[in-house]
Amino acid sequence: MKPPKVRGLCPLIQVFDMPASLAFYCDLLGFEMVQQAPPGDRCEWAWLAREGAELMLNTMYEADARPQTPDPARITAHGDTTLYLGAPDVDAMYEYLRTCEIEIDPPVVRPYGMKQLSLKDPDGYGVCFQWPSVRPDSEPTRV
Repeated sequence: MKPPKVRGLCPLIQVFDMPASLAFYCDLLGFEMVQQAPPGDRCEWAWLAREGAELMLNTMYEADARPQTPDPARITAHGDTTLYLGAPDVDAMYEYLRTCEIEIDPPVVRPYGMKQLSLKDPDGYGVCFQWPSVRPDSEPTRV
């Protein structure tokens, strides 16, 4: 017996400053709000989507228990988490981010054939836009 079908994946990440994270994911990267709780400017949880990619954000601390500044150890620990987003035109994403005055290194083609553009979100999570690179003798294949 095979397991029932699954459609999609929606990771949940903990964020320190919800407005900063929403500005990054919505205003900069083009995600749209699907749902939030509570509604309005003081939301502590948000479900975002863009072209089939989904992401949930949750505040790390309750509003009355949030410290003034993020814990540097916690942000460092996020360094091993990266969100990979399919981007058919990685070069266009690079140019777009540069016009938004984001300091970012140019895309690179990895030995396994993926062209990738990487940056960090406000909480230190990696965000990587990627797409199979095109070889002169073949069409790209999705992994």
